[in-house]
Amino acid sequence: MTELSPQPPIPTGTLREIAREFLRLGFVAYGGPPAHFAMMEEIFVRRLAWLSRERFLDLVGAVNLLPGPSSTELTIYIGEVRGGLPGLFVAGLCFILPSAFLVLGLAWAYVKFGALPNVAALLFGVKAIVVALIVQAIWNLARSAFKSVFLTILVVFVVALSFLGLPVLLLLVASGLANILYRQAASSKRPGTAVPLALATQGAVSISSVGLLPLFLYFLKVGAVLFGSGFVLLAFLRADLVVKLHWLTDSQLLDAIAVSQATPGPFFTVSTFIGFLLGGWKGALLATIGMFVPAFVYVAATASFLPKLRKSPIAGAFLDGVNAGAVALMAYISWQFARSAIVNVQTFLIALAGVVLLIKFKFNSAWLVLGAAAVSILLRLIGWA
Repeated sequence: MTELSPQPPIPTGTLREIAREFLRLGFVAYGGPPAHFAMMEEIFVRRLAWLSRERFLDLVGAVNLLPGPSSTELTIYIGEVRGGLPGLFVAGLCFILPSAFLVLGLAWAYVKFGALPNVAALLFGVKAIVVALIVQAIWNLARSAFKSVFLTILVVFVVALSFLGLPVLLLLVASGLANILYRQAASSKRPGTAVPLALATQGAVSISSVGLLPLFLYFLKVGAVLFGSGFVLLAFLRADLVVKLHWLTDSQLLDAIAVSQATPGPFFTVSTFIGFLLGGWKGALLATIGMFVPAFVYVAATASFLPKLRKSPIAGAFLDGVNAGAVALMAYISWQFARSAIVNVQTFLIALAGVVLLIKFKFNSAWLVLGAAAVSILLRLIGWA
């Protein structure tokens, strides 16, 4: 069994630099968790070297196993790595607040004027760049995830299973357990190297009216128990808020989803929009707090536990398997996203240019997203979007 080399200590950063980097990320992080992961890998692993690629992969695997907004949880983890407990809160808040304020402003306009501006065409090129960002992340992370022939085969297998619609959590846990079993089988063939198969673990509302407290408790529940992507959240919200509780109409929920997709940062700030519709400024504040508080709690409770897990051979094997599964899921999501984002020659060329600029020339992802938005506006003005 391969010995895990100790990871070099990561220097502590100042809260000001943590706030600066995550505020900047919060204003350009379009595309949902896969694109956010790609941006964070480019910024915090390759450009700033705040953590190693292996450590980053461990954190990606961890957030995929936790309920709640995974990209927000990853920012919180990185903030903790860089600045301890204060860095944890600063990173998370600075990533969430730009999106929350933008969504809040659009919610106010929506309520006041009864409509939203058509922003879909403005994201014409940004969606194509999101595909490029995911491809870049897969390219970079694969070198750390493919530690053996078995893990490479596992990635291919998980991609195939993803097309069957199996739950994300099931695929990740199964990937980790499969790698443990493989390591166990490989070790048992060598005399005196068997490892016991054991993995240490640590203890890690019916609402009848729309009041501020029920609103807060509802989104607290969602943030605490929801697994999966924004698409899962959409199904969850519709089943509760439209069908069961009748707090919203289908049209209002779809407008809330559109606003969240049209703004950077975490998709879960859809709670800000819905909270404003149901309870004004106070409702927006309480819904946002309820949605994101569990993420801070989960990360604070597990941040010191993850490095200890990596030191255990069995737990390390589990994390390696989960990491391989995470890369496979990113590949699957990139394919699904490309099907909707690459719709013509223009978007194909934008995505291709993005891949080349990111992988070959190490172009800054934030500037690339802003450039894609400018190209989107230009193409719209000349009638090509």
